[in-house]
Amino acid sequence: MGHGVAKDLYTRLGEKMDHLSMRVPNNAAFYAILKEIFTQEEAELVVTMPYALSSFEKVRQTTRIEETRLRQLLDTVCDKGLVIDVKIGGEYHYMPSPLVIGLFEFTMMRTGPDARSKRWAELFNQYLSGDDAFYAANFKEGQKVSIMRTLVHPESLAPEVFAEILDYEKAEALIEQAHQYSIGICSCRHEKHHAGEKTCQVPLEGCTSFDGGARYLIRHGLARTSCKSEMLENLARSREMGLVLNADNVKRHVNFMCHCCSDCCNCLRGIRQFGYANTVVTSNYRAEIMDEGCPGCGACEKACPINAIEMIPIQNPTTKKKKRFKVDASICIGCGVCALKCKIEGSLRMVKRPQQVLYPETTIQRVIAQSLERGTLPYQIFSDPHSKTHEYMRAVLGAFLNLPVVRKTLMSAVLESRFFSNLCVKMESRGFSG
Repeated sequence: MGHGVAKDLYTRLGEKMDHLSMRVPNNAAFYAILKEIFTQEEAELVVTMPYALSSFEKVRQTTRIEETRLRQLLDTVCDKGLVIDVKIGGEYHYMPSPLVIGLFEFTMMRTGPDARSKRWAELFNQYLSGDDAFYAANFKEGQKVSIMRTLVHPESLAPEVFAEILDYEKAEALIEQAHQYSIGICSCRHEKHHAGEKTCQVPLEGCTSFDGGARYLIRHGLARTSCKSEMLENLARSREMGLVLNADNVKRHVNFMCHCCSDCCNCLRGIRQFGYANTVVTSNYRAEIMDEGCPGCGACEKACPINAIEMIPIQNPTTKKKKRFKVDASICIGCGVCALKCKIEGSLRMVKRPQQVLYPETTIQRVIAQSLERGTLPYQIFSDPHSKTHEYMRAVLGAFLNLPVVRKTLMSAVLESRFFSNLCVKMESRGFSG
């Protein structure tokens, strides 16, 4: 295949990925990533398969690849994390991997003699850290639905609110409720390690998944089988190291929990470096000083993973305390790490936010909400890339959803709108099949 044709193929692949649940600016850096990790045959497969999760037969019809060869190709791309496979009703369904969670994580979690980790890390680092293009494409317009939500460390909660914390807000409860576990290399730390930017002492291994997420990673060799006791030990280590707990942004059937450090996590970087507060959905709690016992030592400021705490000099202090802390409530994610590191017990605690944070119930709700906010929902509903009817309906629905009044109304209460609820029911009844 000639260079001109190959370039056109990878450009088309980039455009295909830009229409999934997360937007992906198709610049030179992203083109280099696609060229590096997809063979031409793999790229052609993804370009021609449906946008949404679809049965093998649907994939065969749209790609027009011979059955035996298609099964071989799907086995390869699924093991590489380029395509996601999910078993529904005893049959695997397939969809292209979005950049996150998908292409980035599954590539950087790969190990073994064939893994070109350093080269992959350099490419992803250039794309995600070079400028804010990816973050702006997904959060610049105030989008609220992200892939992860922060879990508060229960030990950081004020006594009066400790009893009110719900199970889906507790890391321990998520572990106790699961039946299967996996642990693997953290993709962000692995990337920063090979890019020469990892300054923390946090081990590379520590990415934890549950049930369906664990089975997927284990099946494709991206993580190893773990157990409940190891999960709890890993959680205790993260608490001691002051790591942020970020879980799958759903209330039911949580698939993963990340143990994030401030210098490596790309989602936290979106807040800390580029200023997009919604790259991680906050917990229902925020930091607040509890009494005047705060010595103004600055331990909380140093511990905050997103620089939401600032120590401000006190003018004409009447005590030995010369500084007081100030929390930027607009970006505080409610992790509780600052309170864990507070040197005076009771001086700093996490309290309830004035307004409750809403989370999607299930993964399909999260994907639909993400797609709705980012303007790619028509591709999830009308997912055949070759159908003229689907192409027409994508254009019609897209034009309607992009009307300023419609977009503003839906985005203002995306998880509470009747349109969203009805759509989720219809998509779930179709088995995610698109």
